[in-house]
Amino acid sequence: MRTLDQWFAEYAVSHQNPKNKAIHYICVPAIFFSIVGLLMSIPSGIIANTLNLNLPIIENWAFPVLLFVLVFYIRLSVAMAIKIALFSGICLILNYYIGQVVPLWAFSIGVFAIAWIGQFYGHNIEGKKPSFLKDLQFLLIGPAWVVENLFSRK
Repeated sequence: MRTLDQWFAEYAVSHQNPKNKAIHYICVPAIFFSIVGLLMSIPSGIIANTLNLNLPIIENWAFPVLLFVLVFYIRLSVAMAIKIALFSGICLILNYYIGQVVPLWAFSIGVFAIAWIGQFYGHNIEGKKPSFLKDLQFLLIGPAWVVENLFSRK
């Protein structure tokens, strides 16, 4: 199993251009955020009926999926898993409130589409293919790479 640093080193190969990096710093969190919103938009009767906690922020499909995703991060780094868990919590809360104002599924699809257009534009500038075309696990490495690059003390 690769370490987090090994994943980051491989991911960084196709993320050298400053413009591409800047685009990723915006678009990767936006994609993560929109996926949480899309998952929250799926009717969750089974989860709500099972938990019966009256906590709509966790009684949805995004919450168990995020718990499963956190297992991936925990295996790589507990510290990174905590950072991603905090970001995930913010995504859950913000998406909940956005869903009170507009149809969450429509908002999330719009953010998702715009962010992916940005990603592919960034890779066009970079002149290299997105890493996830080589290994789908890079779809989970991207958010960790952004967190590491934006908030590290290096």
